[in-house]
Amino acid sequence: MARVIHVLTGCTAVGKTELALRWAEANGAEIVSCDSLLFYRGLDLGTAKPTAAERARVPHHLIDVRGVIEPMDVTHYVTMARAAVAEIHARSKAVLVTGGSGFYLKSFFAPVADGVEVGEAIRASVRGRLEKEGLAALVTELHRLNPAGLGALDVMNPRRVTRALERCLATKRPLAELLAEFAAQPAPFADYEVRLCELVRAKEDLDRRIGVRVDEMLRAGLVAEVRGLLTQGLKDNPSAAKAIGYRETIDFIEGRLPEGELPTAIVKSTQQLVKKQRTWFKTQLPAHATVEADSTDGRNLFLAPV
Repeated sequence: MARVIHVLTGCTAVGKTELALRWAEANGAEIVSCDSLLFYRGLDLGTAKPTAAERARVPHHLIDVRGVIEPMDVTHYVTMARAAVAEIHARSKAVLVTGGSGFYLKSFFAPVADGVEVGEAIRASVRGRLEKEGLAALVTELHRLNPAGLGALDVMNPRRVTRALERCLATKRPLAELLAEFAAQPAPFADYEVRLCELVRAKEDLDRRIGVRVDEMLRAGLVAEVRGLLTQGLKDNPSAAKAIGYRETIDFIEGRLPEGELPTAIVKSTQQLVKKQRTWFKTQLPAHATVEADSTDGRNLFLAPV
């Protein structure tokens, strides 16, 4: 079996799940998830997680691998994904990665983690300064540590500024050196041939599908799902609690959003996400094929043979 990884991506609600299943069935493949919320057990309806019946059709990997408050990051993902890919190839099966979570998706094409270890003492110190002195103080400190400049760092983004300062303090090196070293790293899957396909739909069609999906989620019990997750500590996992569908439902449960406005709020947030996804796919992914989702039965998504 050739060392090939097929990657199928596309915006939320474009139809990846069914077409991925059809391609996998036709090509003897197993599916590796690349969705940052499918990792978590219990986040089912709001993530449109593949159903038990769908997962019975084709073996899936990296779904339900974390409790709702267990940490997950791209470093863990790469380790787990490489292990899954190796196991699938060892069974002489093809590999199909599917999902639309940008940072995790990018790990198949480019370096995504710099390997810098930041101690908790530094994290706590920077966090405390941000809370007490504000973002401007952190930017000033970064300029002091980087007299040659901050490059393209978004100094209005607290998360990016915080991470940059943490790394400068942990390594005692300027950002330019850290970035150059990071760029020189091989991609985590550089030893594989990676074939990428993006599913696309017209905006009007995608908007219609988003509306249908949100209605189905709510009818199936999204509010009850979120109530149960809150008892398990959902709000202790900011990535999950702030995810589309979950944050709006939490607002409803906690009285900040009227019930009648819940579907519209989720639809609007999803549409905004789709807009960001489209831009990200254009600017952050390598050149790749695009396929109109309604033009294929799924079996011919990748032109090159398996």
